[in-house]
Amino acid sequence: MKVILKVHRSLELLCRIGVFVAFMVLILAVLTQVLGRAIGDSPVWTEELTRFALIYMTALGVGLGLMSGDLVNVDIVCDTLPDPWPRILRLVASLATAFLAAILLPGAWKYVQIGLLQKSPAMGLQMSFIHFSVFLLFLLLLAFAMVRAVLTLLSADEADMKRET
Repeated sequence: MKVILKVHRSLELLCRIGVFVAFMVLILAVLTQVLGRAIGDSPVWTEELTRFALIYMTALGVGLGLMSGDLVNVDIVCDTLPDPWPRILRLVASLATAFLAAILLPGAWKYVQIGLLQKSPAMGLQMSFIHFSVFLLFLLLLAFAMVRAVLTLLSADEADMKRET
């Protein structure tokens, strides 16, 4: 149990740092764009950088959303069911999410490889770097879904999970 909690905390910390960095890049790019428009001309690359930062922010934040329950969820159904069923539904949902992410990973990797043949128009970045965000999204979703499934299996209830963290 302690190992899986340590993995969870480490993944969560890395993703939080990544989301913070992507958000700061997003803020600086938009600020540069707004100030550029006020002065005269806005740099062309700011719009592209903003889009890329937003994509990475989403990719890094999806696992955090899954663990906190902020992703689309049917809480109203779970909350009305008797005691063992909410836990079973959380487990099934976590395993289904992990399964879907695992199925989509190979296609996402092909998408990364396609990016090797392209460069972004304004910044000249290798598009495989940008396409990697999709692969990262599914990889993190798989990892967080598996952690959530294991924590659901190992913990007796939500109180135990919160007490351990």
